[in-house]
Amino acid sequence: MTAVFITSTGTDIGKTFVARGLVRVLRKNGRKVEALKPVVSGFEPREAEGSDPGLLLAALGAEVTDEAIAGVAPWRFAAPVSPHIAARREGREIDFAGVVEFSRRAVAQHTDALLIEGAGGIMVPLDGTHTVLDWMSALELPVILVAGSYLGAISHTLSALDVLARRGLKVAAVVVSETAGNALELDEMTAAIAQFAPALAVIGIPRLPSGTLDHPAFGRIAEQL
Repeated sequence: MTAVFITSTGTDIGKTFVARGLVRVLRKNGRKVEALKPVVSGFEPREAEGSDPGLLLAALGAEVTDEAIAGVAPWRFAAPVSPHIAARREGREIDFAGVVEFSRRAVAQHTDALLIEGAGGIMVPLDGTHTVLDWMSALELPVILVAGSYLGAISHTLSALDVLARRGLKVAAVVVSETAGNALELDEMTAAIAQFAPALAVIGIPRLPSGTLDHPAFGRIAEQL
């Protein structure tokens, strides 16, 4: 039985893309898969099917309904900013203990494969004192770290790995999701990160046509779980 936390070096790097690809390959391999994104900002109910929770539900083969969205992402906020700021703008506050308990309950109840996707990067605040890193530390699940291939991504990725190591979190894989229009080639970025993290699986995924999740790299990621 597998449970893993998917995080990233920043926002809009490709966490949901990687999660959807993993869901697809695991289901194709006959696994029963559950996927959650408990905290999400920038959520527009009228565009639920294209939201991160909606895309996860579609990958799972589930209907995108209000009830299903609430089950996958209980903490949803409209503003496309840090969750704690998005919550504040709505006169709300994220219950960090509640997020941890929701996640722990899902881990305890899952029967095969469970993917929990975080919000933004590893140091994104959830409230005035807790970050996504604190959330991951509370769960103690293996981590998939998603990085980009933009200029500066090597430093961001190695910094993130250092922080995760200091918290004693196991990194199952580093996934480099190709960034469009950047000077660094995907293979260059993947090799550079692997040189400084020789003990880890560093796997590159090229940009794929919209809606496409069929690439051998997702199978390689699944093998690390």
